[in-house]
Amino acid sequence: MKKQTQNEMLIRHFESEGSISNVEAQAVYKIRSLPRRICDLKEQGYQFTREWKKDLTGQRYVRYFIKME
Repeated sequence: MKKQTQNEMLIRHFESEGSISNVEAQAVYKIRSLPRRICDLKEQGYQFTREWKKDLTGQRYVRYFIKME
């Protein structure tokens, strides 16, 4: 069985969840550079929006959303 690439894992995640943060990408998929993977997917034709959020401690982070057509 072929191992999924990080990009393939992200596409499956977006299809089921709709969005992801850097912390989620690191914890769930061991992706260390989510912005780089998002860039790779953009080059493949996917479109994204991003939103700045704050966690419970006030720390800011970006959540990426895929644009579904």
